[in-house]
Amino acid sequence: MNTDKIYHSPFNIAVLVAGIGFFIDAFDLFLFNVYRIPSLRDLGLSGTELTTAGEKLLSIQMAGMMIGGIITGIIADKKGRVTVLYGSILLYSLANFANAYVHDVNTYAVIRLLAGVGLAGELGSGITLVSESMSIERRGYGTILVATLGALGAVTAGLIGDVLPWRHAFMAAGIAGGILLVLRLRSFESSMFMEAKTLGEKRGSLLILFSSRKRALKYVACILMGVPIWYSVGLLITLSPEIAKAHHIVGLKLSTCFILFQVGISAGDLSSGILSQVFRSRKKILLAFMAMGVVATICHFVSIGKGEQLSITSFFMGLGCGYLSVFVTSTAEHFGTNLRVTVTATVTNFMRGALVLLIPLHQFFERVFHLDLTGGLMVTGFIVWGLAILSASLLSETFGKSLAYTEV
Repeated sequence: MNTDKIYHSPFNIAVLVAGIGFFIDAFDLFLFNVYRIPSLRDLGLSGTELTTAGEKLLSIQMAGMMIGGIITGIIADKKGRVTVLYGSILLYSLANFANAYVHDVNTYAVIRLLAGVGLAGELGSGITLVSESMSIERRGYGTILVATLGALGAVTAGLIGDVLPWRHAFMAAGIAGGILLVLRLRSFESSMFMEAKTLGEKRGSLLILFSSRKRALKYVACILMGVPIWYSVGLLITLSPEIAKAHHIVGLKLSTCFILFQVGISAGDLSSGILSQVFRSRKKILLAFMAMGVVATICHFVSIGKGEQLSITSFFMGLGCGYLSVFVTSTAEHFGTNLRVTVTATVTNFMRGALVLLIPLHQFFERVFHLDLTGGLMVTGFIVWGLAILSASLLSETFGKSLAYTEV
């Protein structure tokens, strides 16, 4: 292998560019969560329409990410990790810039779909590029920095929600994506991918992914591990205004809950990643943070029932969900070079896109069991966290595993 592109320090160009990419990815992605209510109000919606239209647009955006995850993952494994980034950045930059000029919900939906497809390519390709460009023992530190910068991008989206009008914010997101595209022009392909490419083996194939029952189950388990993160931020945090209104919680600000949640995730990503390196285990740290996330979620629902403010519990939920850096690193380590981006891109986007299923799921529980919004979310959370912990328990340890192999 060409070792001149194998880094031992996490402070390198691959990590820097991937980290900035995920920062802008998370910033762009969470803009809709932050501006959901003000943007829809500006379009003339009110009352229950805000919740219904908001959940619909969120589902469409996440569906776009699921579609984009498949497309970009396959292209990245066939043509290269860097190649797919150019198209994805260009697409979501243009989509977010266009979002500043929407005047009806249908156009809004089309643009969020396109933005979702574009955003899908950033995290999976970036994490894989970093993982393949760093030494076995040190790559965890690289992905720590990438994931932490991503969480800070989400925090920035929350902070901007109190400063910029929604149209200006989407315009700024489009411009930031253009700047990232210029930075990406200096990116290079990983030597691991280039070496695997010369072998002429089939790459980026969903048939290979599902040709083995064991491999397919491992893939599903990786997705399920990440779903609680988006259950927490996509439902519990995003729907905080509706929850607060139903339980007569006064003075709640969505931006405050969102920012504290993302600060918690930033702290969690940094600490979980470091702990996984110190204890030389991905699996143990994943389970420890998931346990913390379950306890924090229970406390969040207790606070809701008591009509208390949700800011502190929002932070601790974010801290418990701060296993993203370990989660994406472990996912990349579970699969060979010829499928690695196909897996990481689809896993990260399917776990985010799980909202497409979680929204009708909590609505189903509310309708069938005559529950309110909080009750439906509580039952959904029990299922989501249970499946995540079971999946993490069944997957093998990957710390220190060589990535120089292909799937057959």
